[in-house]
Amino acid sequence: MVQSPHESCPIQLTAPWPVAVSDRDRAGRRGGSGTLSAPGALSSDDEAVTAAPAQQGLLPDGPLPELAARHGLTPSAARPSPLAYLKQLWQRRHFVVAFATARNMAMYSEARLGQVWQILTPLLNAAVYFLIFGVILDTKRGVPNFIAFLVTGVFIFNFTQRSFLIASRVINDSLPLIRALHFPRACLPLGYVLIELQQMAISVVVLVVIVLVTGEPLTWYWLLVLPAIALQTFFNVGTALVLARIGAGVEDVSQLIPFIVRTWLYASGVMFFIPALSTLYLHEKISYLLQINPAAVYIELVRNSLLTSLRHTVSTYKPYNHALCAAQKAANQVHPSANPAALDHCHLVVANSSLWVYGVGWAAVALVIGYFVFWRAEVTYGRG
Repeated sequence: MVQSPHESCPIQLTAPWPVAVSDRDRAGRRGGSGTLSAPGALSSDDEAVTAAPAQQGLLPDGPLPELAARHGLTPSAARPSPLAYLKQLWQRRHFVVAFATARNMAMYSEARLGQVWQILTPLLNAAVYFLIFGVILDTKRGVPNFIAFLVTGVFIFNFTQRSFLIASRVINDSLPLIRALHFPRACLPLGYVLIELQQMAISVVVLVVIVLVTGEPLTWYWLLVLPAIALQTFFNVGTALVLARIGAGVEDVSQLIPFIVRTWLYASGVMFFIPALSTLYLHEKISYLLQINPAAVYIELVRNSLLTSLRHTVSTYKPYNHALCAAQKAANQVHPSANPAALDHCHLVVANSSLWVYGVGWAAVALVIGYFVFWRAEVTYGRG
C-alpha cells in the first residue's frame, strides 16, 4: 500500500497476476551458498545441469566415424564387398524361392484358366508362327519335323524374352518393397528369373509330349536339355541384372526392350533353320554370327538334344564351300530345284561342340558382368 503525498486516499498497486518466486530463483539471487552472485555467473545448480548431458550418455566430442568403428558399427547404407554381397544373396536364397513361388501362383490367379495360361501362351504363339512362317512363307523347307522344331524354338526363346522384359522394370515396380525392407536388391531380378524358370519347367513337359507325338524317339541325348537350360538360366540372370540396373535409372528402357527382343526373335532362328536359309548361302560371316548369338545357341542346343531328325539331316550336309555354293546357286537359278534349301556345300553349320563352348562362354560372361554392374549401384536403388 503506497500513499500519495498530495492525496489522503491510499493508492494500491497490484500485479495483474500473482508472481511466484521459486526457492531456486531465490537461491540464484543469493548465490549457491547464500551469497549474491554476479550477473551471468553459473551457480552450482546450473553447473550440475550443464554436466548432466555427459552423464546421460550423449555423444562425446570427436569424429563420429572413429567412434562407430571403435564400437564395431557400420553404415547401414554402405555397399558391401562383392564377396559379402554374394554371401548375403546366398543367405536369402529361401526368401528368393518363396518370393518367386508366391508371385508365380498369384500371377494368373484372376484368370479363369489360371496356371493353364503358362502353357497356352507359348502354344498359341507357336501356332501363329507356324501359320505365318511354316505355311505362308514356307520357311519349313529343309527342316524335318517342323512342328517340334518351331515349338522348341518358341519355348526356349520365350524364357529369355520374358526374363528380359520383366527385369527391365523390376526395380521401379518394386519401390515400396525396396523402401520398406532391407535386403540385397539383386534378389528381385533373381526372383523374377526364377519365376520364368518355373514356368519354363512346365513348358518343357509340354514340349516333351509334342516332340514324342511328332515321331521323335527318346534317346540319351535328351539329358543334355538340362545343362542347356541351366546355361540359359545363368545367361538370363546375368543379363537381367544389367537390364535391372539400367532400367532403375532410365525408365524409358522398359519401353524400348520389347522392340529389341522382337528383333532378336527374328534373328535367332526361332521360326527357321539358319544354315538352311538360302538368302545366307553366300554370306557365311552373317550366317555364322547369327548362329552364335546367345539365343540361337541355347535354342540349337536344345533342338540338337531333342530332335534326332535334325541331327541326321545336318549330318548329310556337305562341308561348306563358297565357290561350289556359288556355282550351285547359279545353276539353280537356271534350273530351279524343288528345294533350294538343299543345295550342296551351301550350309554353314556351327558344330554342336562349338555351340556348347559358346553356351558356356555367354553364360559366364553375362553372369560376371551382370553381377558387378548391378552390385556397383546397390546403394542407389529405391532412392530419389
